Amino acid sequence: MIFEDIGLRELPAIADEIILLTEKHSVFCFYGDLAAGKTTLIKHIGEKLALSESISSPTYPIINEYHFDGKPLYHIDLYRLKSIEEALDIGLEEYLFSSSLCFIEWPDNFESMLPKEHIKIKITKFDELRRIEIVSNH
Repeated sequence: MIFEDIGLRELPAIADEIILLTEKHSVFCFYGDLAAGKTTLIKHIGEKLALSESISSPTYPIINEYHFDGKPLYHIDLYRLKSIEEALDIGLEEYLFSSSLCFIEWPDNFESMLPKEHIKIKITKFDELRRIEIVSNH
């Protein structure tokens, strides 16, 4: 799926499309430059899922845990990790293969650790508009 000319007003509709994919997928990888809107889109998804609390950026804690319908959702930011060893040290594989929802920002250097089936969400920002491409990787 490709969505062109997406502004902030359209992000809730994109969040709905992603939520539909959570019926069959649990790992969602968000790609994009700094300030492309990765965390903003994830916040919209969290609002739609009625999470226990508002989503905030996990850049410093690396992993934030939220709950909806008694299930965990992990928001993971790999920006600060430098190696696979660091990812293993924080237990990334346990999260990825837990069957819980995982929304991962900056997965680029850790793709070898991802489950075979996951969703890639690529966000490209052009001034105030975005192009969002959602691809199933299986």
